[in-house]
Amino acid sequence: MNLKSERRGIHVDQSELLCKKGCGYYGNLAWQGFCSKCWREEYHKARQRQIQEDWELAERLQREEEEAFASSQSSQGAQSLTFSKFEGKKTNEKSRKVTTVKKFFSASSRGGPKKEIPEAKAASPSLHRQASLETDRASKEFIEFLKTFHKMGQEIYKQTKSFLEAMHHKRELSIEEQSEYAQDFYQNVAERLQTRGKVPPEKMEKAMDQIEKYVMTRLYKYVFCPETTDDEKKDLAVQKRIRALHWVTPQMLCVPVNEEIPEVSDMVVKAITDIIEMDSKRVPRDKLACITKCSKHIFNAIKITKNEPASADDFLPTLIYIVLKGNPPRLQSNIQYITRFCNPSRLMTGEDGYYFTNLCCAVAFIEKLDAQSLNLSQEDFDRYMSGQTSPKKQESERWAPNACLGVKQMYKNLDLLSQLNERQERLMSQAKKLEKDLIDWTDGIAKEVQDIVEKYPLEIKPPSQPLAAIDSENVENDKLPPPLQPQVYAG
Repeated sequence: MNLKSERRGIHVDQSELLCKKGCGYYGNLAWQGFCSKCWREEYHKARQRQIQEDWELAERLQREEEEAFASSQSSQGAQSLTFSKFEGKKTNEKSRKVTTVKKFFSASSRGGPKKEIPEAKAASPSLHRQASLETDRASKEFIEFLKTFHKMGQEIYKQTKSFLEAMHHKRELSIEEQSEYAQDFYQNVAERLQTRGKVPPEKMEKAMDQIEKYVMTRLYKYVFCPETTDDEKKDLAVQKRIRALHWVTPQMLCVPVNEEIPEVSDMVVKAITDIIEMDSKRVPRDKLACITKCSKHIFNAIKITKNEPASADDFLPTLIYIVLKGNPPRLQSNIQYITRFCNPSRLMTGEDGYYFTNLCCAVAFIEKLDAQSLNLSQEDFDRYMSGQTSPKKQESERWAPNACLGVKQMYKNLDLLSQLNERQERLMSQAKKLEKDLIDWTDGIAKEVQDIVEKYPLEIKPPSQPLAAIDSENVENDKLPPPLQPQVYAG
């Protein structure tokens, strides 16, 4: 069965990556298909509606309490009982209504009770020293960069310090509320640089990158994979899922990459290294840079294999294959961290946003991958998933991981030469058979002609009389009149 000819491949239309509101920016699964801008607008609209509903509910309950109080003046005990009854009703309904926005915009797992947030996760001294060095380096770079803004730089520094202090006091809030506060901070700083500072777009982008680096190197240990979320549970689920899919081959995904080519094999290794290295970065922009480098290596591998530029339909299946082969650590935590605390402009536009959106699609595809996605029967898929058997691998995949590439290539070439020799022998055998068939056909035709000639011989009879002149048989020539003679007339 030829999978490439029978499968349509993994295809995602470009419109499916964009915000479902139609603004033209890239959407995100964590934002229910909206981009960062539209998500914030929808969130604020829902929150305003909820505030209005809570206000109307409070007014209605107040009127009910006043009416109940007016009708129960006969007894102080009855009055106290009625007031307590309506006070309990008010408290219950308000507590139920206040959580509506959070339930609408949050994962189902957020309904559980919050855990107490520790000050910091336990880390080894070497990791702590490394984080301190990175934080100090980011602080020096940030201060040096702000010197180019003069007075505006001092205002930005004060605003950033105030934000960090506020975030320190907001650790008891949910991670979504901390993310909302960080996005508001990014937006306020960008508006200040654009309106008051008249900063050009190129310089403003660098400024936002420096602010993000300075802020997130300090907040990383508190907001990355916090214990109040189920990010770690999702990480383990994705890792288990990828390990269970270890048998998936490039042919099943229609991956247009030939790893037998040394240059392509190097590109695949670099792409896997980049996607794994993402977990070691602390700044969302640096994590996005790892995704971008991984994606560019994928495009180069496809280009070398096909000898033509890669398309989007080639990129996504190859990215899925890289994720399956690399099994990056804490993949869901890194995606959530980027979504929550990255500068939103990077996720909405540009190559970083495009590659990140494709990575989210790849992870979603892996989580929902089934037999139909791989063009397999349900029985084969279940046997592969249970480990009872595995699909037949190519000869090149049966080598040990530490085998020399030169030796593998040599044996591959010898195998190709052996196949060519077999084909040549088959070709010569068929050519000789064709020659014999032609000789036999010629002899058969000659024999049939000879048999016909012998059966029906050709007899050639001589003529009875020789040919003569036309008038040879005319015996009365002497009786013919003389021929006409020309006559000349005078004048």
